[in-house]
Amino acid sequence: MTASQPAAQTGTSARPKLAFRPLPVPQVDVRGFWGDRVDAVAAKTAGILYDRCVEARMLEQIDPDRPSPGVVIPFHVSDGFTSRTVTTQMFWDSDWGKTIETAAYSLYRRRNPDLEKKIDAVIDMYGKLQQEDGYLSSWYQRIQPGLRWTNLRDCHELYCAGHLIEGAVAYFQATGKRKLLDVMSRYADHIADTFGPEPGKRKGYCGHEEIELALVRLARATGKDRYMKLAKYFIDQRGQQPHYFDEEAMARGADPKDFHFKTYEYNQSHRPVREQDKVVGHAVRAMYLYSGMADIATEYGDDTLKVALERLWDDLTTKSLYVTGGLGPSKDNEGFTNDYDLPNETAYAETCASVGLVFWASRMLGMGPNARYADMMERALYNGSISGLSLDGSLFFYENPLESRGGHHRWKWHRCPCCPPNIGRMVASIGSYFYGLADDALAVHLYGDSTARFEIAGRQVSLVQTSNYPWDGAVAIEVGPEAPVTFTLHLRVPAWCRKAALRVNGKLVDLEAATVDGYAAIRREWRQGDKVELDLEMSMARLFANPNVRQDIGRVALARGPLIYCVEETDNGGGLHRIALPREARLEARKEPNLLGGIVTLSAIGSRAETENWGHNLYRPEPPAAEETTVRAIPYFAWDNRDPGEMLVWLREG
Repeated sequence: MTASQPAAQTGTSARPKLAFRPLPVPQVDVRGFWGDRVDAVAAKTAGILYDRCVEARMLEQIDPDRPSPGVVIPFHVSDGFTSRTVTTQMFWDSDWGKTIETAAYSLYRRRNPDLEKKIDAVIDMYGKLQQEDGYLSSWYQRIQPGLRWTNLRDCHELYCAGHLIEGAVAYFQATGKRKLLDVMSRYADHIADTFGPEPGKRKGYCGHEEIELALVRLARATGKDRYMKLAKYFIDQRGQQPHYFDEEAMARGADPKDFHFKTYEYNQSHRPVREQDKVVGHAVRAMYLYSGMADIATEYGDDTLKVALERLWDDLTTKSLYVTGGLGPSKDNEGFTNDYDLPNETAYAETCASVGLVFWASRMLGMGPNARYADMMERALYNGSISGLSLDGSLFFYENPLESRGGHHRWKWHRCPCCPPNIGRMVASIGSYFYGLADDALAVHLYGDSTARFEIAGRQVSLVQTSNYPWDGAVAIEVGPEAPVTFTLHLRVPAWCRKAALRVNGKLVDLEAATVDGYAAIRREWRQGDKVELDLEMSMARLFANPNVRQDIGRVALARGPLIYCVEETDNGGGLHRIALPREARLEARKEPNLLGGIVTLSAIGSRAETENWGHNLYRPEPPAAEETTVRAIPYFAWDNRDPGEMLVWLREG
């Protein structure tokens, strides 16, 4: 790390000794599988995000030297999640925030003077737009002046602030430039002066959670505990009575019950957060709330929040989660419906929601290494989230169904463009999800070619991973402290792995004795050149859904290691619903270096119900004839990157 790439400072909150924090992006270099994806984002996605924002007229809205564009996107849109009080134009600051964050990490990855100049100009506009008291919202300053803080329930004011804060922290960490960080710190100061438990302050919080986790990042980057306390306030205040959204509606002369979704479950403010035990409402909002709760639980050692989070985690993962790590089956509320309601073809499974699950899982790991969270983070990372981005980084999914008849494809942009920069920033910052650092321990959550640099017990240490993960489970780790240092190295042993072996400097370690909560703990004095070898069997598996999931009864999904697989028409012909895979069919894994950037495919002998001899009848007493067919499956994340056609995750078992 150079002087222009500063590490995050430590905040001043009473952080528990065993709390783990992610390493900042500039302290982790990724190669291999994730390196290719970061390169695609740096080479294409980051620039595309900027260009598409400009094409959508977002630059006009934030530039105080231009006339206001007015309302570009109308309020009345009949797509199920907007209403007469909301237009996606209100969120444009959030799109800029995520675009800046994606650009920041991309610029750290590879120099791009043209992109950096453009982002610097956007930051200059926000600096000029900011009011004397610190307030900053292009919508309420340029489109609806005079209405600030009047509708937190619907209008995303604090949500936009949160994404701009995250962009500011990222740009500072990746480039060393602090102009936006200073701008957003002033705005955060204004928000702290406006909201809080003190007399005379508003008792509100945002209808779309996000500011909570952003303030934690700001506190960690600046060392200012004021921002951590404000994040805690927003968590603690949510759902308290009298209900703030009722009061603000009455203050603006509106009926508190007259809003689009008619229930505060939609934005998780129906109860105080510590009383919540059911994952409900809008999926992305829920994931962001739980992420913020986990951050605060980590920073303050708050077991009351931890208990609530564990209840919510169990509810999600046992009743409402797709096998891909996707979540939120319904388009109507972009979120949750009933237990075990997991339709495949109509699955909404918004990219942002799976990204949000990655955020939540990674923050649960702040309270200590636990494979139940890291395994799910990995599942969502490798499947339900990166499916939202084409392999070349140029096209995007908003919805991620588990079945397609051939009409579902990635698009260049979207009227509600939250997903492209969200998946962009997550991929570009993937290094920060690999490791967690505590006072005297380092946890390795993810495997793959990478180099981490960190300080522990006053010593600088480098850790180099060498692996062809996720295609191969052999992981070699070389530890390089500047001087001998004692700490605990925690290595995740994934639940999907049936057989694993661990060696330190060639000596076999008793994995069963060393493993707690799915992590093998190695405590020793580490010296330059110490080597750790972890061999994870890349197990192939047939996965079956809980019988309460009616859409998947009699069906099977295929997995290898952390990857969920699907079949595509381009490999298997049309009519994928007619394919059946016998339980006794033998699965074979094959390396395909020239396919989809280099993948491992799965194949087996199955059968296909034939239609040729059926005749003109719709029904008949005899079943259709079946012929043998070779079933070929690819990783789910890579589908729709070749010829368009059908796709299926859950195959009939026959």
